[in-house]
Amino acid sequence: MSWTCGIIGLPNAGKTTIFNALTAGQAEVAPYPFCTIKPNTGVVPIPDPRLLRLQELLKPQKLTPATIEFVDVAGLIEGASRGEGLGNQFLGHIREVDLLVHVVRGFDHQSCPHPLSGVDPVRDVEVVETELLLADLELLGRQRLKLEKRAKAGDKLAAAALPTLARVEAGLDRGTWARNLHLDPGEREQLHHVPLLTMKPCLFVANLSETELAGGAHYQALQALAAARRWPVVPILGDLEAELQAFAPEERREFLAAVGLTETGMDRLVRESIRLLGLVTFYTIVGPEVRAWHVPAGTPAPKAAGRVHSDMEKGFIRAEVMPFTALDELGSASQVREAGRLQVEGRDYRVVDGDILLFRFQR
Repeated sequence: MSWTCGIIGLPNAGKTTIFNALTAGQAEVAPYPFCTIKPNTGVVPIPDPRLLRLQELLKPQKLTPATIEFVDVAGLIEGASRGEGLGNQFLGHIREVDLLVHVVRGFDHQSCPHPLSGVDPVRDVEVVETELLLADLELLGRQRLKLEKRAKAGDKLAAAALPTLARVEAGLDRGTWARNLHLDPGEREQLHHVPLLTMKPCLFVANLSETELAGGAHYQALQALAAARRWPVVPILGDLEAELQAFAPEERREFLAAVGLTETGMDRLVRESIRLLGLVTFYTIVGPEVRAWHVPAGTPAPKAAGRVHSDMEKGFIRAEVMPFTALDELGSASQVREAGRLQVEGRDYRVVDGDILLFRFQR
């Protein structure tokens, strides 16, 4: 299973520029709406200092980071939920992702006109989110009609789900995202087959000029909105980040150090996406390869084994667990064992972030 982040926003917000910076891609960037028609997709390796430390300690022939997928979806415009600007098609692409990365424009540029009347991040957010809310209301309306027919025919599960749909519809009418309605596990299960856009986690990417990054009014307005929502906001100089991809890794580190940074905005964006998706990282050491994997927090050991190979999940016997902190401290697997810090766990063990796992299974 792979996790996918959908990059959304108004046209000319810099979505494709940011996608190219993330993926070192060459997707077309142009100063007019709907430059992106078919979504661009790229797989991004996860920056992982622990994996680099494992490389120092174990000297593997191959080092494989965990990855996450980003999809650059065409810009949404007012009326997208009614099909404006190929809106139905684009909203369909967004329904397939796990996390929404909402790029909000915070820069002025004469050669890249804003599709509305000037830069206004709060208004831009409201335009995009209104279309997401309306699209979900339309979807819930269709689902409610289906459930009402089934309930009249005696389907008790359908009848039980109708109050949940009504509650979510009322919340969307008030402008409240479905994920913010504090639904209980039973209610979430009733909505499991309804791919609501507003049930997805979301973060803002503020695409800024250097002036705005230094404390401009546009950036401050978006920060205030994000704080009120308790949503993350990641500031990025989109054009600069795209240019950095042409640098060699060492040159990139030197440049960042010169401007007082330790990482790129892209690294911060990827890290925040992983956090919002609720993923933890575990590692495997198999022959010459050290590899990082992601699973949702709380994943049982057999399910984690299935990420490596389906046979490992089917024939799971036990997991030998070495905490990264122990290996980092003691320097070798043998010393971890001698210190009694290697755990042997069964089927009920829940993977912890930083675990180094050896799965024992029956072939």
